[in-house]
Amino acid sequence: MTKKIKGALYCFLLSSAALFYTSVVFGQNEKKVKVEKVPKQDRIDVLINDKPFTSFLYPDTLEKPVLYPVHAADGQIVTRGFPINPQPGEPTDHPHHLGIWFNFENVNGLDFWNNSYAIPADKKHLYGWIKTDRIINASGGKTGTILYHANWTDQKNNVLLEEVTKLSFSGTEHHRIIDRVTTLTADTMVKFTDAKDGMYAIRLAHELQIPDKKDKEFKDDKGNVTVVKGGADDVANGNYLTSEGKTGDDAWSTRGRWCKVYGKMGNDSMTVAIIDHPENPNYPTFWHARGYGLFAANPLGEKIFTNGKSAKNLQLKKGESVTFRFRIVIDSDNKTLSVAELNKLADDFAK
Repeated sequence: MTKKIKGALYCFLLSSAALFYTSVVFGQNEKKVKVEKVPKQDRIDVLINDKPFTSFLYPDTLEKPVLYPVHAADGQIVTRGFPINPQPGEPTDHPHHLGIWFNFENVNGLDFWNNSYAIPADKKHLYGWIKTDRIINASGGKTGTILYHANWTDQKNNVLLEEVTKLSFSGTEHHRIIDRVTTLTADTMVKFTDAKDGMYAIRLAHELQIPDKKDKEFKDDKGNVTVVKGGADDVANGNYLTSEGKTGDDAWSTRGRWCKVYGKMGNDSMTVAIIDHPENPNYPTFWHARGYGLFAANPLGEKIFTNGKSAKNLQLKKGESVTFRFRIVIDSDNKTLSVAELNKLADDFAK
């Protein structure tokens, strides 16, 4: 057993303990989790109480592994359908925004974040790929687990980083939780150059967008411009709130131990929260939270978020590692998760 796998298994024990505390916070019985490999497909389905929660998709045809789609306890899907399963009326910008994912815009000059099927072949050499080559464990119970190994590569399959990630899944009557522990180990000298687009992200369903009547343009580090259309939108009704009290579009570029997006989906109030961990680099994280539905925690985007006042570049020598821990909480109930509830969830995750 390699040191990297031993480290991941140790994190497995820690995060399993954290999930026990979570069930106490919610005051409800945890539901049984099934984790099922799909034969001859690079897919693992996760079900809670025999209801679909999410699927782990890891074919090399995708530029990174993702969780997609993601269901709340009431069955509502909180992730955008596009580009795999577009829904009527939803936006079709940023085709690299798919489900829940983890990557970064600038690793040794390679852009892992913006890579997608939409990149022209003659530009692909500027982009990185995350290829899952081994499922170490996939099991169910009170907590579901997927433990996997992946390689962060260039287009010639040269490995920059080896990734070991453990995903934990749990749920109660109204709640769903995903805990992620990712350890990245450098196969060569690696530099994460401070950049806007990263790191742990979800592309939200149309309902959880903030309504906006104006078109907006967003530019990546290569000068590529994406237009997000505004206009009359009677579906979007979302809003952001951070642990520091920032709301709406003002959440973007600010720091906090947690951030939630909330809105009405069907008959329920829906909350999707990302919780940072105090052992993560540059805690508390910056929030790359856009009104059009991109919701991300990016601890390595300090330069743009502070208007150049400071920067956070992370460098690993060959053999060195860094670990990131995040929690996503999805709540469907008659009211949104309160500040007190989210603080308690963050406290328990920190243990």
